[in-house]
Amino acid sequence: MEAAILAPALDKSGGGHSLPSPYLLFLGDTTDRSYAKTALGLADWAPERCIGELAVAGCTVTTGLPAMTPAQAAAAGVRALVIGVANPGGVVPDSWLPALVDALEAGLDLVSGMHMRLADQPVLAQAAQRTGRKLIDIRVPPAGIPVGNGRKRTGKRLLAVGTDCAVGKKYTALALHRAFVERGIDADFRATGQTGILIAGGGMPMDAVISDFEAGAAEILSPDAPATHWDVIEGQGSLFNPAYAAVSLGLLHGSQPDVFVVCHENARKVILGMEDFALPAIEEVIDMTIRLGSRTNPAIRCGGISINTSDLDAGAAADLLARESDRLGLPAADPLRGGAAFDALVGNCLGSASVGHD
Repeated sequence: MEAAILAPALDKSGGGHSLPSPYLLFLGDTTDRSYAKTALGLADWAPERCIGELAVAGCTVTTGLPAMTPAQAAAAGVRALVIGVANPGGVVPDSWLPALVDALEAGLDLVSGMHMRLADQPVLAQAAQRTGRKLIDIRVPPAGIPVGNGRKRTGKRLLAVGTDCAVGKKYTALALHRAFVERGIDADFRATGQTGILIAGGGMPMDAVISDFEAGAAEILSPDAPATHWDVIEGQGSLFNPAYAAVSLGLLHGSQPDVFVVCHENARKVILGMEDFALPAIEEVIDMTIRLGSRTNPAIRCGGISINTSDLDAGAAADLLARESDRLGLPAADPLRGGAAFDALVGNCLGSASVGHD
């Protein structure tokens, strides 16, 4: 039987596609939680689809799910192993291959959001053909993406932007989307990266789109909508990241956000993986986002700040958020802590509440 080598067709506007689930989350040999964001994101936001985790020698990160072999996972009803790592360059190293082959031989399909295609690894392609299992790559943009046109679209849009990569843009967008829906707002979460796509079941893998078509991809991801509808758009990269600013700018121009939220990790001092580059100040990100974003939406505004305070206890986190809110004249919150600070952020994004100074 021939293996199915699949690139699931994603609805351009973020509609879903069917993936075999539940999942066994693969952590590889990851030692930095920032690079395990796909596994951690799925465990946090799609727990009903996640049964266990699998790692190889050297891994120091865990999702907290039970450790399972592929055979144990298959016996528990798991249908697919999801590569839960987002490493620099999106590569599948040779050291992972024995575990991935074991998964295929145990009867699991492989799902990957890496840049490297699963079928480009001969040992995986051969094992999939031998076992009749599927190799599914989700970081594949749809065909026929147009060049951006800059036309202002109807509806409302919020974009999560960041001081760097992996600072909480996805978690912030998901939390804001959930809060909007709980308040009776008609809203969609628009995924732009592999983890968000796996959580939402559809989206646009922005960092796999050819640069000339980035803005066009963002335009079709968030199409015309009713005046009261909100698209909450997952951000990518950072305008200040020397490697990934291009995708951030294309997404900013194409998504035409009415509101943006700046995401920041309190413990982060330098660009991830680029220790010679200091993190920009939050106010620098606000200024740059408004200056560049106003090209396609002159009414763009900052709705507030989302800060990952996982390095602090509750009291210290509350103090930090209050200081930053006072300093910047905007709501500052940690979406995972919630509370009044997050309610203020939600309200200011929707335009129903604000804080600030004249």
